[in-house]
Amino acid sequence: MKEHTSEEIDLGQLFHLIGTMINRFFKLIGDIFKSIFHLSILFLKFIRGHFLKFITVGFIGLAIGGYLDHIAQPTYRSSMIIEPNFNSVQQLYNNIEFYNQLAIQQENKALAEAFHIDEKEALYINKVTIESFSDETQRIKQFSEFIGELDSISQQQVDYEYYLKNFNDINAKFHKIEIETTSPEIAKKCQKAIVTSIENNEYFKLQKEINDYNIALGDSIIEQQKKEIDDLQEFYKKIKILEAKKPDGATSINLAENKPYQSSEIELLNQAQKLKNEKIKLNKEKANTKNTVNIISEFPNKGALVSDFFSKKIVLTPILLVSVLFLTLVMISLNKYLMNYDK
Repeated sequence: MKEHTSEEIDLGQLFHLIGTMINRFFKLIGDIFKSIFHLSILFLKFIRGHFLKFITVGFIGLAIGGYLDHIAQPTYRSSMIIEPNFNSVQQLYNNIEFYNQLAIQQENKALAEAFHIDEKEALYINKVTIESFSDETQRIKQFSEFIGELDSISQQQVDYEYYLKNFNDINAKFHKIEIETTSPEIAKKCQKAIVTSIENNEYFKLQKEINDYNIALGDSIIEQQKKEIDDLQEFYKKIKILEAKKPDGATSINLAENKPYQSSEIELLNQAQKLKNEKIKLNKEKANTKNTVNIISEFPNKGALVSDFFSKKIVLTPILLVSVLFLTLVMISLNKYLMNYDK
């Protein structure tokens, strides 16, 4: 009886403890919401107390920003899509970064020499950037090509998620170069210099020469093999004609016995189809690697006017001034609170 009573007391204490913890948890949640509500009220009171100041500074910012936009020169943006070959992507990114630094630092003479333009024209260039230009479909295609080059063991260790995790701008097949200028025609004049800076590189010139030689060699081998297959097919035709002309009962030529290692006609047809596919693949490679840098989309003759809303001074200036005023008032209020804290 005493043991039963003791167990009931223990259970009662346990339920009481659980109830207390639940009450404390909900009380904590309530205190958090009360604190958030209290801070919201303080913030609204702060805004109300300085509302006229914020409005005044906001209008001043609008006026200043509008004036700055009015006197500022319009900005034009031009873009070009390219496909670098022979692992020239890294060099291309380095070159673009170099051009951009020259533009930012207003090294107009050096920039003019790099782009082969006048120094006055280089003055119009504000920014030169490059980024990868690829979508999900292109990444999947590149992943498929990447997997195809690996052995069976490596293929099992690499999945698409791992590939994407290690994918960066350098790995992309296509890249977009953008130039922002204050003159709409400048970007087009820079296009040739950007491309030739890669094409004139001795290393990439050597890579292209080797690639062209290998393609020519592969093409000649395919043509030679096609000729040999054509000769064999012609030989088979002659044998068939001879067999067809023989009278009944005459000894026929057993091609399998006379030529035990010679391919059959079906095998020759399969081989011919294989060579045809290799020829198509080689022609595609020849077209894709004709240039060190393939221009997919050129710079337009005139750049597009940049009219990004959030880049306008009439938007940024009021936000900046109101933010500065807000921080200043907060610091003043905090200083007053600290001064009166010990009183």
